[in-house]
Amino acid sequence: MRKQGYKIWIIQHIKDHSSTYLFVMVLFIMGVIFGAIIVNSMNITQKENLYDYLSLFFGQVSEGNIARSADMFQQSFLDNMKYLGLMWVLGISIIGLPIIFIMLFLKGMVVGFTVGFLVNQMGWSGFLLSFTSVLPQNLLLIPAFILTSATATLFSLKLSRNLFMKSMQYSPMILFSRYILVFVCIVCITGIAAVLEGYASPIFIKNVIKIISL
Repeated sequence: MRKQGYKIWIIQHIKDHSSTYLFVMVLFIMGVIFGAIIVNSMNITQKENLYDYLSLFFGQVSEGNIARSADMFQQSFLDNMKYLGLMWVLGISIIGLPIIFIMLFLKGMVVGFTVGFLVNQMGWSGFLLSFTSVLPQNLLLIPAFILTSATATLFSLKLSRNLFMKSMQYSPMILFSRYILVFVCIVCITGIAAVLEGYASPIFIKNVIKIISL
């Protein structure tokens, strides 16, 4: 019964704030597009140097000469949590909204650049590699970044409305407790994504490299 209540609340929350969620999703997509455009603006030398580095990395993966899965999990989790945690804290600061939007845009740009470069240099093989190396964890990380950006934006706007307009629909403690609850969910999502990146992605990449090498 309680689970059903949470589901209804989440659906209603997204409907009530659909414009905010739409804005952050569009911003992220713009970052992805911009990242892909950057690939086409690189000169041949830059592309060759980066491709040589990627070839070395994929060669090490195929030979099993990479970091332990536990280390990769830890590194992935800590890196993403630092980024997401900063976005979450900026939502409390009220004045941090522009930085949140820039960070979300940059995240989209990194994803767009990574996928765009692999496809640009390796064609269908690059598409398969991006599908196995980038997609698994980002199926969870992208929603986590969008959720963090949207909730940080909403929290900041509601907090500023409470402080400056004296329009207190909810008490600051209720708002903050909900904000913390969302962050706990984001931590769990990021942990699952780190498991995929640390333990599953190397196996997927290794198998794809074997296939495209045949």
